[in-house]
Amino acid sequence: MQFQPTEDQKAYRDTAKRFASEKLAPSYLERSKGQVLDRAKLKEMGSLGLIAPDLPERFGGLGESSVTAGLITEEIAYADFNVSYVQLVGSLMGGMVAKHASEDISAEWLPKLIAGDAVIGIGLTEPRGGSDVANLVLRAEKSGNGWRLNGEKTSISFATQADAVVVFARTGDPDSGSKGVSAFFVDLNEKGIKRTHFDDIGTRPVGRGSLFFDDVYVPAENMMAEEGRAFGKIMVGFDYSRALIGLECLGAAQASVDETWAYVQEREAFGAPIVQYQGVSFPLAEAETKLTMMRQLCYYTLDLRDRGLPHTAEAAMCKWYLPKTACEIIHQCLILHGHYGYTTDLPHHQRYNDVLGLQLGDGTAQVQKLVIAREKAGRMALQYDPMARAAHKK
Repeated sequence: MQFQPTEDQKAYRDTAKRFASEKLAPSYLERSKGQVLDRAKLKEMGSLGLIAPDLPERFGGLGESSVTAGLITEEIAYADFNVSYVQLVGSLMGGMVAKHASEDISAEWLPKLIAGDAVIGIGLTEPRGGSDVANLVLRAEKSGNGWRLNGEKTSISFATQADAVVVFARTGDPDSGSKGVSAFFVDLNEKGIKRTHFDDIGTRPVGRGSLFFDDVYVPAENMMAEEGRAFGKIMVGFDYSRALIGLECLGAAQASVDETWAYVQEREAFGAPIVQYQGVSFPLAEAETKLTMMRQLCYYTLDLRDRGLPHTAEAAMCKWYLPKTACEIIHQCLILHGHYGYTTDLPHHQRYNDVLGLQLGDGTAQVQKLVIAREKAGRMALQYDPMARAAHKK
């Protein structure tokens, strides 16, 4: 089944494309050297409805579909991969807050997020966890009419510049895995919070780093979902972000492919444009084939979400296959530009480094393949699951 955007979706896509090509693409390489987001650009995005368009109208959103959010994400990433994070995280975290936070928190923070006036991060990963995301040690202990947070979160996107964060913390037994995990909405201006910045090779403006919580007080009403049951209830949102991540990576790869098609028609060798040589044209033809198939997978996944149908396996496919393949495509484009492609004058090296990070972030390829296997064969496919091992022995 092939998905075609509606007229309204085409209009949103065209708005995103126009903004991205005029305001983002010309300065992508320059912005990629910095360690902060351009807040003025975020506000401009917000004014055009390009951040979290899927959020409810009562908070300032457009009440649009997941597919629409995907179209916008792809167009922004085509011009500036790092700025596309704002839309991706906006839809992911905005959806979490709208569904699981109190009405007061949603009413205060979501209009600011949608307008580009605030960034909300997610505090999940910890130093000892990695792919074992439920292995949390950051503690939340009751204190009066609230909770005290103590511990560290690491590898957090927007760690240095987010205005608030949803923190997953252990409120139950330390050995209870995903059970006993609660989530809290935390204003990062609260006392007792320290931030550090990682010196990454890509996505520098995203500001990945660590957050340290030293006896940080959080009111009871800032708990999201049910106490001790946040992990399972909130983590399903990642099925959404994984499809958006796929489109983010795809947008960057498509930009490199388009630029390379233009270059190989102009560049001559041995008396002819190099596009005439199959060693040049065939890799680009293969890239276009892969991009077309991957685009259909991502929008199929988002359409399933919009129709309320299961899409966990498809989302995992998006997450493991697209970052890997996009890196391979961008690498090929760099090579096809010859020695000039190896300079920092062209954007291919930057796109490669930016996309590379998403082979790690939001779950590695190995984790995504486990998710797909679990969806197709049940928990028997999970070798680390004691219940699955016990059932198999029976």
